[in-house]
Amino acid sequence: MNAIISATHVQAADATVTVLSNTPSITDWAARYFGPWWNAASIDADSVCSGPVVIADVDHAAYDTLAALVGDGRDQQQVRFAKAETLVARDGNDIIALSEGEGIAYRADQVTGRIVIAGTGAEPVALAAARLARESIRGQLLRAGWAVLHASAVVRDGSAVLAFGDKGAGKTTTAFLLAARGWELLANDRVIVRPSAAGVDVLPWPSAAALGLGLLDALGWYDIARNRLRSGESLHPTQHESVTEALLDGRREPLWEPGGKRERKVQVFPDQFPAWFGVPLATGGTAAALIFPQIRAGAAPGAADAARALGEDDFMAGATEDRYPDVFGLARGVDGGGAAAVRAEVARLLGDLPHHGVVLNHDPQASADVLDKLTDGL
Repeated sequence: MNAIISATHVQAADATVTVLSNTPSITDWAARYFGPWWNAASIDADSVCSGPVVIADVDHAAYDTLAALVGDGRDQQQVRFAKAETLVARDGNDIIALSEGEGIAYRADQVTGRIVIAGTGAEPVALAAARLARESIRGQLLRAGWAVLHASAVVRDGSAVLAFGDKGAGKTTTAFLLAARGWELLANDRVIVRPSAAGVDVLPWPSAAALGLGLLDALGWYDIARNRLRSGESLHPTQHESVTEALLDGRREPLWEPGGKRERKVQVFPDQFPAWFGVPLATGGTAAALIFPQIRAGAAPGAADAARALGEDDFMAGATEDRYPDVFGLARGVDGGGAAAVRAEVARLLGDLPHHGVVLNHDPQASADVLDKLTDGL
């Protein structure tokens, strides 16, 4: 590997990881991506002497060496990690992997927590380093008694409201409607939780947020995003180019992938919420209420007849983790959604909190008014 010249240290609760690289843009990416939600800061690379590290370099020779190891005839498993086809194998006690389409190769030492990433381009390596740094933090937190919930969340005065539901139910819409009314955004898709003396502590799961063009427009953020793009700024690079083109052209109708089953959405960096849209980000909170939204275009927004109970499917379990399966063994035997006893205790504690079923429609003001009433006094 080439000489390390830059470092970013990341911390969430008691979990830490340091991203090291021969390319400053890679560690700058980690600082930008995690900074608003986790305590990420640039540090002197020479000061790093212990703890989990992700060494992520643009290094063609190291990439070729790892790629040859993965493909030298040893047993392999093909998985999808971060939507990329990835070959996974072992080299002694290390897990090695290759995503040829991305030009990325990996080596993970499960004992020390040291992860090496070698790639052929700065942007793919930066994306991979952020993903593995986040997975390292998740593994540490899971082993320390945290769990992962599939929920959106906002915070006000330390009290967190969690929104649950299947895809399309309105979790993201609920969070952003409340964020547009002054709540702090904690997470748009999943949160990290732990039982505590105060109830259930909630931490953010840093990620780019996916917003459909219609929701972006309804929130009053469409023109802001369009003007930012026209001035030369960029959204997250995982955003499909057709979405960028639609924004630049001023088209607001939803865009769909071939087959019409999945909408192509705007991908917003965490730090763009406060910088572009004036939405503050929360770094933690204590669960205070649960919301179970339903979006019905032709219905009047209001309270639903009943809110369902929290279920096992609301936790991100290893069997349901479709985007980031623990192929590198960073959780070390703990299920990807947390230990069963932790999940059960979190479910019990959350079950004692107020549960609100709510119907939302495509009128953002009327829907936000209903959410305001439901959360008044929290």
